[in-house]
Parts: sequence; structure tokens; C-alpha cells
Amino acid sequence: MNNKFIFVLSLVLAFILTSCGNKSGVKSGGGTKNYTSRTGWKPNDKKGWFFTGDKKKEKASEGMVYVEGGTFTMGQVKTDVMRDWNNTPRRMQVRSFYLADTEVTNYDYKEYMSWISYVFPSSDPNNENINKGILPDTLVWGNKLSRNEIFINEYLRNPSFNYYPVVGVTWLQAQRYCDWLTDRANEKAMMEKGYLSKDLYLNTDVNLGANHFNTEKFQQDPDNVFQGDGVIDTTKIMKEIKVKNANPRINYRSTMNASLVPKFRLPTEAEWEYAALALPADRVYNQYEGKPIAGEDLRHSKGRKRGDFMVNFKQGRGDYSGIGGWGNDGSAITSDVKEYPSNEFGLYGMLGNVAEWTADVYRPIIDDDANDFNYYRGNIYTRKIPNGTGGYETVQEGAIEYDTLSNGQLLAKALPGSYRTEMIEDARDYNDGDYRSSLDVGKAGTNLDNTNADMYNSPVRNFRMTDDGRVILDKDSKERTSGISKELRVVKGGSWRDDIYWLDPGQRRYMHEASSAAWVGFRVAQDYTGPMKSNKNRRKRGIK
Repeated sequence: MNNKFIFVLSLVLAFILTSCGNKSGVKSGGGTKNYTSRTGWKPNDKKGWFFTGDKKKEKASEGMVYVEGGTFTMGQVKTDVMRDWNNTPRRMQVRSFYLADTEVTNYDYKEYMSWISYVFPSSDPNNENINKGILPDTLVWGNKLSRNEIFINEYLRNPSFNYYPVVGVTWLQAQRYCDWLTDRANEKAMMEKGYLSKDLYLNTDVNLGANHFNTEKFQQDPDNVFQGDGVIDTTKIMKEIKVKNANPRINYRSTMNASLVPKFRLPTEAEWEYAALALPADRVYNQYEGKPIAGEDLRHSKGRKRGDFMVNFKQGRGDYSGIGGWGNDGSAITSDVKEYPSNEFGLYGMLGNVAEWTADVYRPIIDDDANDFNYYRGNIYTRKIPNGTGGYETVQEGAIEYDTLSNGQLLAKALPGSYRTEMIEDARDYNDGDYRSSLDVGKAGTNLDNTNADMYNSPVRNFRMTDDGRVILDKDSKERTSGISKELRVVKGGSWRDDIYWLDPGQRRYMHEASSAAWVGFRVAQDYTGPMKSNKNRRKRGIK
């Protein structure tokens, strides 16, 4: 029996097995192209009662980059010269997500400030703190042994710095910006679809303020958005629905929800580090070739810029940019967010320029034993408060709640017109430790099974009002043994004033969520809501 006959016989047997091996009618490759419900109805059937809306192919929002998730080694993989031991390596899985290609710029943030002043004019005393609370603290540029007035006065407002990263923004302010950005992006999307009038801001008959567009309210009850001011074109909506579905009983919310933009947020620490490493660009099939180390491949290797740094950081004591006329990186402070090349994901400034806020609450140890998938510490579970008439309570203009920032600014927790919420569970200190590992151990009269033990004896923040109306943070005079609290947030990446050590994506620092600095900015992220399937790319290197 020759080899040719054996080969032909193998093909015949394979054909017989594949033809007879699947009698159930289930497609081996999966998929829902010809899906029919177990009730017998097809999706969006014109004679039926259930309409889900047509989900088009997922597309990234403006300025957002798709980052395909995967497994990676999170943390530091070389000697910890700082002896912090707070970033020991551990294996993590990150799901796919979107990340902004640059940090939020002064231009972006001034757009936010302008909208707030337009919708909540400071001429109304109720809006004074709404406007003041979101302002970046320009005094972060101050230094008692440096003449930095130009940055204090000009960095935020002067158009020359429009596309430099905004700094002096606290973690709390960054969170509020994400909420605002979600509403504005969805407002624009609904205008483009024809669900909202494009003349919304030109229509003086529409009362904005607490009546502004809010994504959550729009999802909950689109008919009552803007309290019947007529800016929602329900005729256009119903016309489109009737083309797709002849049943007039079908609620049109599903069609609009299919067009909404995913919520903007801060990236988690794991997401940020994974994106900064861009490891999928350096792999052979299903294996990374190696984890980059800070200091490698930071210079241009050819062309006119050969030898120049591709990252904005401090080269050494008194050297932030190099010599005049031939700078190493050419930037004495921050720089344009696209001044230097992007990484393989298409993300700019992940290793320098400014360090960045992440969503996570800081703890010295990441609890990968409890969770190694999409790790995040900081969950606070809330719910909307019912108003007793079938709806939910909203924030009223005369009853705004505020967070107090470290510089005394009052930051609105939610804008008037937003839904009020109440906390169900605070998981920021989840699994911190048991009684025997707490600071309370050994105290007389304590219960060994106590679940509310004092794990970290951190300073308490007390504010007081001065006679001239200023809010001041008083120093905690009690003896404290730790700086760790539920209000500390993880800061990742190096900045213009950091040396090369902090460029390693595995490094981590922390700051209080109500504080800010001239070297810390932020960028936004979004959840990816498309298929949770890997893009299996057989190329030796490269990413989608």
C-alpha cells in the first residue's frame, strides 16, 4: 500500500466522520446568525412583542483606542530597589476595553468648564460652588524655591498649552469629568441619530440647568427628558421603529439604547499597566517574547532624531530637557500629548509626560488570591432612591451634596437633575484582613471575631471654616501608624519630573483622591461591549 493511497483513504475517512458526527443540527463554530428563540419567535419579529434593537458593529468613540485583553504578568519583574514590595509580580487576566489615545488635555477640560458655566451660570448663587469646584488647582505649580508664576497663571488658560495634559485635577474631579463626558457624548450621539434636536443649545425656550441631558435619566424615561420641552423628536423615532417593526406597542427605548455610548471612566490599575506594556505587539503566537524594562528602547534609533529620547522624563539632577539647542527630550515640563511616538497600541504618553490617576483604591498588596480576572479594588454599590410615584428622586438645586478637596474647594457629588443614590455596600476595604492582623489586636474587651477591626490607623481629615469664609484642612494631631485609607488612589506611570525608575509600568504610587499635583493627569477608558472573543492573529508580531 503506497503513501498516495493512504493519503486518499485518510481524506475519505475524514469526510465520512465529519458528515456523520453532527446529527444534532448544532453548528460546531457557534454563532447566532439564524437564531430563533425557544419560544419560536425570531429576533425583532414585526408581529411579536420583543424588540431588542439592532446592535451594529462595535466602533470606538472619538479618540478612543481598542485594547484587546489577555493574560500578563502584572507588577515588577526586577529588583525592587525602593524596598516597597508593593508591586510583586502576579498573573492577571484583563478583558478587552477602550482607552483614550492621550491624556485629557487643557482644551478638553476647558470645554468641560465652559459647559458648566453655560448650563449653570455662576450669576446664580446656587451655582457658585458648582463652577468653582471643578477648577484645577493651578497653585500645584508653586514652589517656594522656584519662580513658576508663568505656569500658575498661564498653563491652564493660555492657548499655547491647549494640547498639554491638564494637571492640578484631583481623582474626584476626574471622576466627575468622566460622568460629564458620558452625558455629552451620548447627547451628541442622540442628536446625530435625530432623537434630539441639534439646536438644543440655541433654543432659548429650553430650560437647561437641572434640566440638562442626563444619560441615566434618558435610559430610564426618555419621554420626560427636558420635561416635555419638545427637543426629543418622537415622530422621527416612531417612524424609524415602524420601518423595522410594525407593532405600535413596541417601546422605542431599545433602539435608542443600542446607539448609546458606553460610560466613560478611569482605567483600572491592571488595565493601565497592560495597555502601557503593549505586550501583544511582542509575541510569538501564544507567548510573549519578554517583558520590557524601563530604560530600554527609549531613544530614536535612526533619522535626524537619532539618540533623542522618545519619552518626556527627567534625565538627572537639574536636567529635565537636555542642553539648549540639542535637548535630549526637549521638554522642560509637560509637552503636547502627541509630541512623542505612541506605543504599539496607538497610545501616547503612557511612560512619561504626566503620571496618571487610575480607578483603584491603593493597598500595598494586590489580592490576586481573591481575584485574578479584571482586578479592581474600589467597588461601591449604590441604587437610585424611589420617589414613591414610580420614579426616582433627583438632586435639587438647593440641596446639593459636596466633597471637600484638600485645597478647600467644594466639589458637587452630582449635578442638579441627576438621580440621587444611596450606598448599599462599600467594598473598598474588602478582605483587608481579620482581627488578628489588625491594629486592634490585644486591646482589652475586644471580640476575636470582630469583623470591623481597625486595619489601618490613618489620619482623619478635618475641615473648618475660617472667619473670611475659607475652608481649611486641619492637621490631625493624634498619633497615627499608617497612611493607608479608603481614600488613597493608585497613580501609575512616570512624569516630566520623574527619573527613569518610574517609567516602568509595573511601578505604583498613591495619592489622596482629594489631592492634586503638577505631575499627575488622567485619561479616560470605556468598557468594550462587543464579542468577548480573541482576535486570533497568526502573524508573528503585531496587533489589531
